[in-house]
Amino acid sequence: MVVHQHRRLRGRAGEAVLAAGVTLAVTALAGCAGGGSDDRPHGDPAAVVRGAADALTRTGSARARTAMEMATGGTRVTIRGEGGVDFKNRMGQLLVMLPADVKGQAEHRPITELLVPGALYMKNRGAGVPDDKWVRVDTTTLADGNLVTGGATDPLVAAELLRGAQEVTYVGETEVAGTKVRHYRGTTDIGRAARIASPEVRGALEAAAKGFSKDTVPFDAYLDEEGRLRKVRHRFTYVNDGVIDVSSTTLLYGFGTPVTVVLPAGGDIYAGKIAE
Repeated sequence: MVVHQHRRLRGRAGEAVLAAGVTLAVTALAGCAGGGSDDRPHGDPAAVVRGAADALTRTGSARARTAMEMATGGTRVTIRGEGGVDFKNRMGQLLVMLPADVKGQAEHRPITELLVPGALYMKNRGAGVPDDKWVRVDTTTLADGNLVTGGATDPLVAAELLRGAQEVTYVGETEVAGTKVRHYRGTTDIGRAARIASPEVRGALEAAAKGFSKDTVPFDAYLDEEGRLRKVRHRFTYVNDGVIDVSSTTLLYGFGTPVTVVLPAGGDIYAGKIAE
């Protein structure tokens, strides 16, 4: 399966959550049309995109919608999430909705995910975990640095990944959710992004740089007039008995909306074996 092909993990928790990542496999939000105008870019396109993470930190916080899509063997699986991110304090919370056909059942309870530097907490994880317990995973032990494992790319990490942007082209102006944005297209290098990322996410990106079969990740990024990232779509590729394409899209809006993340107490974290 996808994630197992590239994992470099330590411990049972990491292995179990990577298995969950296959179950939580993966999609892109409906892309906004990129029909750009003939306006000129504002500054060097690569430099503008690399600065998107800093612009979000200055903004403070935002609401977020995420989506992942995995396509293999003619089958597409889509997972969606919604929540908020505190870019200053480096934490966020998402409610991740599984599609009905992942486990062949009509409905599944949403999975609550807490995103903090170096860790992913999940509740309603299932697979043998008690309903009132959380699963905690060290994201620096995941072969993908939690770029796809949790069924949603951490919006903070998605922005930091753009620090490695290269060969960036300015496409033109368009709109995202009614807001005028500038559309940029290019590739980013995971290893380069890891070297210059914020300390809080550096470990996760370093893990991803070692675990992915390719360091180069194509992207489409949409920035508003203040340089804030409004939408980004990354396209990851795995090789596992053929090419498996994974698209991850993050949409940011409601900038300045307060985001509160309360981490579970130690006694609420499940320490037992997690069934795959």
